[in-house]
Amino acid sequence: MKCFIRKMGIGFAISALALLIQGAFLYLLGARINTTLSIPVGLYWSVGDPVTKGRYVMFCPPPLEVFDLARARGYIGAGFCPGGYGYMMKKVAGATDDRVEVGSDGVRINGRLLDDSAPLRADSGGRVMPKFQADSYVLSEHQLLLMGDCNVRSFDGRYFGPVQRRQVKDVITPIFTWGQPSRTAR
Repeated sequence: MKCFIRKMGIGFAISALALLIQGAFLYLLGARINTTLSIPVGLYWSVGDPVTKGRYVMFCPPPLEVFDLARARGYIGAGFCPGGYGYMMKKVAGATDDRVEVGSDGVRINGRLLDDSAPLRADSGGRVMPKFQADSYVLSEHQLLLMGDCNVRSFDGRYFGPVQRRQVKDVITPIFTWGQPSRTAR
């Protein structure tokens, strides 16, 4: 029996190692997995396309206090980005020369209100949500407004404001997802 258990343990370890190697290989090829509810959950592929409005991106949050708070509260995970943050995936909602207005009714881009974009006053734990210091701004050629498109509770640009284009690591395209995006401009 001991021999059987030992062989099972060795077999499990070899299988786990093979799976880890396969996952690393797929990541190097461009596979990205989203498990958050900000964009549809599923498998994405990194593509060499330019960063444009309407595209999904994977980015490193800049090392700012708002992201320290987000990590401490569990809105984002720890990872390999500067500041110890994990990558985030969002949709590009605004880009160069777009006027962004954040009001109590939601986020407007060039006057068009995004569905389900009203900033929440508190998170599900009752803690006050952060607020970006400007209610209205125009994005420079170096800035993007990144938003979730599936979940009214997404930690996104309505709370942390614009990010620099250089923070974007990959443009990603969905391969296999479930859950439908609900946020659109109207």
